Amino acid sequence: MALYEHVFLARQDLAQAQVDALAETATKIVEDMDGKVTKVETWGLRSLAYKIAKNRKAHYVMLNIAAPAGVVAELERQTQINEDIIRYMTVKVDELETGPSVMMRKQERSERGDRGPRGDRGDRGDRGPREDRGPRRDREDAPAAE
Repeated sequence: MALYEHVFLARQDLAQAQVDALAETATKIVEDMDGKVTKVETWGLRSLAYKIAKNRKAHYVMLNIAAPAGVVAELERQTQINEDIIRYMTVKVDELETGPSVMMRKQERSERGDRGPRGDRGDRGDRGPREDRGPRRDREDAPAAE
């Protein structure tokens, strides 16, 4: 069986339960045709780069699928019919990721408060009295200290 990643974007005005129902429907389509969904990830409500069908945001969902090509054709046909799904993309991959996807790792990192490779800079501490730091030249009419 071939391996696929199927990502779809659902309308922003849907409740999370409705988005989960869309993912369950897609899973049922795949499993009814002898395919297998190995992982379902809901990436949440995210901003779009540009408006799509009057939507500025969308619910992102990714499915990892192991199935024959006919299953993917039927899944995409059903996805096109559904008015709640504004975009979708299916990509054939060599192997499926076993752990969380890049989007989920990115989301976890932002929830933990990691500052990236530079780390948290923290408080700079006291820099001493202002007079010791030299003349102030932020205004043209201020006299230069000598």
